[in-house]
Amino acid sequence: MYKKMYKILFHSITESLRFLSEGKVDTAEWRLEEAQRETESIFMEWDERNK
Repeated sequence: MYKKMYKILFHSITESLRFLSEGKVDTAEWRLEEAQRETESIFMEWDERNK
């Protein structure tokens, strides 16, 4: 679970840095927020299954 979350965040940061270098600040922000939501969902689902 943590490896999956790490990969999602790592790739989104890499993509966001590329967007920023292209001047696409809004797209970079959106990508990071999307990754945050995705990883939070993964964690919450894991937490519910492991209570």
